[in-house]
Amino acid sequence: MNVTTFYESLCGQLSGLLSGERDWLANTANASALLFLELENINWAGFYFLHGDELRLGPFQGKPACTRIPVGAGVCGTAVKTGQPQLVEDVHQFPGHIACDAVSASEVVVPLYHGDRCIGVLDIDSPQVARFTEQDLAGVEAFAKTLLSLSDLP
Repeated sequence: MNVTTFYESLCGQLSGLLSGERDWLANTANASALLFLELENINWAGFYFLHGDELRLGPFQGKPACTRIPVGAGVCGTAVKTGQPQLVEDVHQFPGHIACDAVSASEVVVPLYHGDRCIGVLDIDSPQVARFTEQDLAGVEAFAKTLLSLSDLP
C-alpha cells in the first residue's frame, strides 16, 4: 500500500472510530492510540493543547512526555509560533529541540486550528532519522483535519 492510500485508509478508520462521539478529549485519546498502533517506526503520538503562551500535554501514546512547552520552544512550540507544520528529519539538528525522549530522532508536528485560532498540535516522534516524508506530512495533516471535523472543539 502506498503512503497516500495508507493515510486515506487511516482517516477512514478514524472516522469509523469516532462515529457518534464528538467529545474532544475522548476523540484525541482515541486518535493518538490509532496513530500509535497503525504507524510503523514511531515511539510517540499525541497532542499538546495551547493554554496562553504554553502548550500543555494532552492525550498520547508512548513514554511519559514533557508536560509544558513554551510557544516558540522546540519543534511543537515552533509549529505554534510560526503556524506552520514541522517536518524534522533529525531532531538533534533542530535548534532548541526539547528532548522528552532521547530515543526520538525525527518528528512531524501539525498545528491544530479552530477557525483562525491555534488550539494545539498533533505531534508524532520516531526513533528513526528521516522517518517522515512530505507524503507523511500531508497524511498527518489530513488525519488532523478529519479529527477536527468530527469533534466539538475546545
